[in-house]
Amino acid sequence: MTKTVIQFIVLFAVLLLAQVICSKIVLFNVAMPVIFIYLIMRLPINLHINWTLTIAFLLGLVVDVFNNTQGMNALACTLLAAVRRPVFNLYVPRDDEMGNPLPSIASMGVGAYVKFMSTFVLLYCFVLFMIQAFTLRDFPLTLMRIVASSALSIVLILAIDSLVSTSREKRL
Repeated sequence: MTKTVIQFIVLFAVLLLAQVICSKIVLFNVAMPVIFIYLIMRLPINLHINWTLTIAFLLGLVVDVFNNTQGMNALACTLLAAVRRPVFNLYVPRDDEMGNPLPSIASMGVGAYVKFMSTFVLLYCFVLFMIQAFTLRDFPLTLMRIVASSALSIVLILAIDSLVSTSREKRL
């Protein structure tokens, strides 16, 4: 148990540092990589909702502090934490067989994990960029930002997951 907690604390710190660096990178003034939400996805599915919401809110709040975004990331992360379990159950409905699974490619399989992660990233980018725009006047630009940032983030999160996941993880 403590080994897992230490791993998540280290992952928390590394992803926050990487996100602060990546937040300064915006490709073609449209695509911004969002990799820190990998921690919310990686939390055990059976973790109590209060812990999940607290961790997600704190993660978003710290990113907001470093990026001066006034609570936008905290709101989007808290929303992700709230819908995490239902989104997971869309792609992996076998709840009774799970012990304490960590969502990853190794545990879910490539197809289910990519669907889960893509839904998660698209939802986060949609909420974040719609809050940021706060209008439908430039909706094509906002939609382009959502799609481009989601695509870039999906590729980066798949790369991170291939580095972090171990072959010892139990298949769901």
